Amino acid sequence: MTFQQALEGVTCPIVTPFDESGSVDEESLGSLIDALLEGGIDGLFPCGTTGEFASLSPDEQRRVVEVTVERANGEVPVLAGAAATSVAQTVDYAEAAAEVGADIAVVVPPYFHTANDPAGDRQFFEAVADESPLPLVLYNIPSCTGQPIALETLKAVAGHENVVGLKDSSGDFEYFLAAIRRTPEEFLCLQGFDTLLVPSLRMGADGGVNALSNVAPEAYTEVLETAETERGEALQTAISGLFEACGTYGFAPATKAALGHRGWLPSDGVRPPLVTVPEAGRETITDRTDALLEA
Repeated sequence: MTFQQALEGVTCPIVTPFDESGSVDEESLGSLIDALLEGGIDGLFPCGTTGEFASLSPDEQRRVVEVTVERANGEVPVLAGAAATSVAQTVDYAEAAAEVGADIAVVVPPYFHTANDPAGDRQFFEAVADESPLPLVLYNIPSCTGQPIALETLKAVAGHENVVGLKDSSGDFEYFLAAIRRTPEEFLCLQGFDTLLVPSLRMGADGGVNALSNVAPEAYTEVLETAETERGEALQTAISGLFEACGTYGFAPATKAALGHRGWLPSDGVRPPLVTVPEAGRETITDRTDALLEA
């Protein structure tokens, strides 16, 4: 099975556990990966948004990817976050990920100084693709980058031999459907918005990259098999309930709180500027986590 075939499933954007001192907790990261693999996850994505990449140093990012590759042990592909605002830094992250054995680099449009013309993003992606030792999955998350990947840009760069797919976390279903229509058949269109997973699979998505697969990998595996059925709809409803709480309290904090409730993380600590879920929200997280696990 190629990594592209493996990504026609659910990839987990894994959280980065921290210990009480605030350092990366490699032991807990390894244990979580073991549980995810046992739950049937098809791919692992360290150093994404849920993995708090923006709060990690370059050395920490490299080590988190390395631990993920070691623990995955070739069972599933590893997609390494390589988000940065310059071509050079993005390529540096991709090279570091390649050196420790990752399969794919995930890149976002340059944030802060957003492109004043879609052609700027095209030039950025093509420059990274030309130099990256790894194939690229583009990551559309306008709520964090300040801009979407324009459909015209996506269509243009999807023809680059080193650009293999899109993770769309915009929550814009029409955008996602247009992305499927405007890209080659072999180009991977992956739904990153958990509440849209079932409808996306029904409309031709290749798979998903979904934060809450950290918490309930078994449910996401079942969604792939039942998307066209009432069972798939029931699972989507349970997923959506917890996803709404993530929107309220933040994806990394809420996912870590749910993982703590499940007993898969010893600490739900996050790094500033994120804060842990307040006590008033923990009951909601607990109830909705239980509802998903029991669905």
